[in-house]
Amino acid sequence: MNALLTAAAGLMTGAALIIAIGPQNVLVLRTGVARRHVVSVLAVCTVSDLILITAGVAGLGALVSGHPTLVTVATLLGGGYVIVLGLLAARRSLAPSAMTITSGGIGGRWATIGTALALTWLNPHVYLDTVLTLGAIANSHGPEGKWQFAIGAGIASIIWFAALALAAVKLAPLFARPRAWRILDAVVAVIMVTIGVGLLVSVW
Repeated sequence: MNALLTAAAGLMTGAALIIAIGPQNVLVLRTGVARRHVVSVLAVCTVSDLILITAGVAGLGALVSGHPTLVTVATLLGGGYVIVLGLLAARRSLAPSAMTITSGGIGGRWATIGTALALTWLNPHVYLDTVLTLGAIANSHGPEGKWQFAIGAGIASIIWFAALALAAVKLAPLFARPRAWRILDAVVAVIMVTIGVGLLVSVW
């Protein structure tokens, strides 16, 4: 029973940290709506999360917290990259005729996988939330309990990304109209640029 309660705590904590509008979730939504490379993006996001959760529980959080320069570098790189993606989305929103339900501005498979990797591993919030915060909470449950907690958090990540992609795929018919893509990319641009600027400002 205690193991189930600990896993449930990990599930709820993981969900609370994962379910937020961020660049990673935005990419899952866009690929889902475009119905392109959805499985690849899901695999990258989910496996990356599981690796980071495991690393945090295993003690990587202590290493990262002891080297704040790593977080600063990740913040600068991630902020700049997210801003560039936001500007590209803004440009797409001004050219809706280029958008189709089969493309949606999504590039090739490897380019999309590269973007998913960058949005995951260059995002400093990943290290602050998943590695440091989640790792610290998990370790408070003791040597055995921390891994039960990690299992719950991992399940939350798997469920969330799968549900997000499925919801996006269901919305695909709506985006058969160029105007819908224009609105989506405008929203994506605002979110991305806001997040990117926020990351750069946080350094100072």
